[in-house]
Amino acid sequence: MSKTRFHGRYEADDRVCEHPTCREAGEFRAPGSRASGFDGPGQWRWFCLEHVREFNAGYDWFEGMSAEEMFAAQSPVNGWRTESVAFSPRAAVDGMPRWADFTDPLDAISARAGGIRSRAEREAAMAMEGRWSREEAEALEVMGLGSNTDRRRLRRRYSELVRRYHPDRNGGDRAYEARLNRVVTAYQLLRKSAAIG
Repeated sequence: MSKTRFHGRYEADDRVCEHPTCREAGEFRAPGSRASGFDGPGQWRWFCLEHVREFNAGYDWFEGMSAEEMFAAQSPVNGWRTESVAFSPRAAVDGMPRWADFTDPLDAISARAGGIRSRAEREAAMAMEGRWSREEAEALEVMGLGSNTDRRRLRRRYSELVRRYHPDRNGGDRAYEARLNRVVTAYQLLRKSAAIG
């Protein structure tokens, strides 16, 4: 069975439209009596273009659902609420997931944890130097700068980040606005800092 690129057409020589009065080729599929699931692929009904359009016009995916079920089905996280047994609190005796049971060839889990830990350690070390306050150390992290920053490097990095996160540069996407606000706040704090020479 070959699938053409457009309109969901599946070309087959032997399939006939399932409409009772039609003898055209059944090249378009519609939901059948059983949907796809864990027990295998679902069953499809096959129609010609005219009759699949007729079927789709009268098809109600929400038929038989309550208002709460309809609302839950339209949720962006629908299907993500299910919990894998391995990651559930019941996975181990002590109630914690057993991460050691999983291979991590890219070291993604421990790298993420190490990145969080090393960032906190850098901020604490800068604050302990006495040269930087805790807020200034956090601002340097936001700007992506180290403790050896000077005013010229700070200005250059600020202009680079403003260009990167400005909504006008991102097609009007306001998701970058929070990042831009953090950068501006960090810059305002650091440009007044006595620690930057």
